[in-house]
Amino acid sequence: MHKTPDTKGKLVVISGPSGVGKSTIVRRVIARLEDTYLSISATTRPKSASEQNGKDYWFISRDEFEAKIQRGEFLEYAEVFGNYYGTPGEKVEAQLREGKNVILEIDVQGGVQVKQKRPDAVMVFILPPDEKALEERITGRGRDDEKTAQKRLSLAKEEIKTGRENYEHFVTNDKLEDAVNEVVGIINR
Repeated sequence: MHKTPDTKGKLVVISGPSGVGKSTIVRRVIARLEDTYLSISATTRPKSASEQNGKDYWFISRDEFEAKIQRGEFLEYAEVFGNYYGTPGEKVEAQLREGKNVILEIDVQGGVQVKQKRPDAVMVFILPPDEKALEERITGRGRDDEKTAQKRLSLAKEEIKTGRENYEHFVTNDKLEDAVNEVVGIINR
């Protein structure tokens, strides 16, 4: 679909539980669609040596983040393990005004916040093929001990429940290329 300069882009929220393959799907969707960008989140956590400001995250101070919260500058935000993470609203709106699609790869709680502020957002939830596959993906990563893996699995089940209550589009990531095609189709509709 060719966009004219006055056409507004689409805001697309993509969420799903840990281990479901969101990042891989998002990277492939962005590679296939022109004028489609991944929003860069702001965070108060320290920048690692391999990260770049403005590419991986917008790294800002806690005071600056809290001032932005007070001014209502985030589409969504959350505090996770003592650090804030959020989606800068003006950066997203600027891209949309230019007719570009903007993808937010965020958790379901953030997705619910975005939907409240932007009911026009295209809400896509990525699902595992089944609960057994989700369990294998979470425990098979080898990142976590048994207790942490069980916590992640329990959280994933809650996220799926919240997703089913708040999202319009559901894509099962059984075969990666099929899932990517489905998300591209949803965005192009």
